Amino acid sequence: MPRRVDHEERRRQITDACRRVVARDGLEAATFQAVAAEAGVSVRLVQYYFGHKHGLLMATHRAVIEDAAGRFGGGEPAAPPPPRAVLRAVLAALLPLDDARRADAVVLAAFHAAALTNEAVEPEELRGAPRVLVDVVAAQVLRARGDDGAGGAGTVRLDAELVLAAAAGLTQGIVAGHLTGETALAVVDRLLDQLVGAAPGVSGTS
Repeated sequence: MPRRVDHEERRRQITDACRRVVARDGLEAATFQAVAAEAGVSVRLVQYYFGHKHGLLMATHRAVIEDAAGRFGGGEPAAPPPPRAVLRAVLAALLPLDDARRADAVVLAAFHAAALTNEAVEPEELRGAPRVLVDVVAAQVLRARGDDGAGGAGTVRLDAELVLAAAAGLTQGIVAGHLTGETALAVVDRLLDQLVGAAPGVSGTS
């Protein structure tokens, strides 16, 4: 009896291959032919699952974002960690501190560069993930400051934007080789000290 095809597994095989092509050679190199060769499948199979290059690219972008979310999603613990700990975990998960996350950072940078010039993707198509991250960070800042939120909800969201802008800058610094992961995490700790206070048992900045 022929083996039943797992369509999600096959789609993932192809988007993983697309990620490798983009990380290595750039977004423009992610043709059906190149991705099919990287995945070890036929061009026709890539076309069957994704229809056109735009569909393949957007599915690849979603896969990168879902993996990033999975690094700090992890289910609901019985007792939620302190908000500062959650914020640090989220930011650490976003930083390219290993080879896989570095490759993902390069892939996302390629998408953002293409969106700036309206090549292959539209800017609006990439905005969903940052909006979700702002919500996640803002919720933890609000937890840290109490229900009222010092300065109001507007200030909390601005602080969340600040945190994520810092994470984006740190990511670029690590990928470019200007920063080490250790230094980036030290910057994260200093920012969180200023934003929500030092971690319990820690005096001053980290």
